[in-house]
Amino acid sequence: MSPEAPLRRVTVFCGASSGCRPVHLRAAAEFGRAVAETGLELVYGGARVGLMGAVADAALRGGAAVTGVIPRHLERHEISHTGLTRLLVVADMHQRKARMAELGDAFVALPGGLGTAEEIFEALTWAQIGLHDKPCALLDTGGYYQPLLAFLAHAAAEGFVSHRDVDGIVVCARPGDVLPRLAERRRLRC
Repeated sequence: MSPEAPLRRVTVFCGASSGCRPVHLRAAAEFGRAVAETGLELVYGGARVGLMGAVADAALRGGAAVTGVIPRHLERHEISHTGLTRLLVVADMHQRKARMAELGDAFVALPGGLGTAEEIFEALTWAQIGLHDKPCALLDTGGYYQPLLAFLAHAAAEGFVSHRDVDGIVVCARPGDVLPRLAERRRLRC
């Protein structure tokens, strides 16, 4: 897809846990609704639990197509969402990430743990080295990503990451702000 093409699908990385603060679960549902209202397809990790389940359920309720990508070993643990538009079962986590990256026109990280961090960092790294030009965003509900943003600012100040790459990350505190900012970022890359 060329950069001037509109967003069609957004790939979301987020926790299979709900976390300790209800604000994150509410934000995931609000983001899923925003995806549906914008007429986009949601691509995510395929689970029915935690923030993953909340974002998928809200998008589905809003009428969005939702594609889940889940590795076989997690599907066997019966956490896969059975009500999706499409569930792709892949061999392992590497294939999951590759397929999610291929399907999405933009990447958004909602709150999550190690897997979420690893997934968004891979998308950011791939953008940094020119493997894609898709915009990347952090949904910073409740200030969740502030420590990570402080680390990235530190890494830039220390010369390990360019300020351009750090500044290129879309950061939004409200779920409704993410998709318009991603669309704007995509247009600016034309």
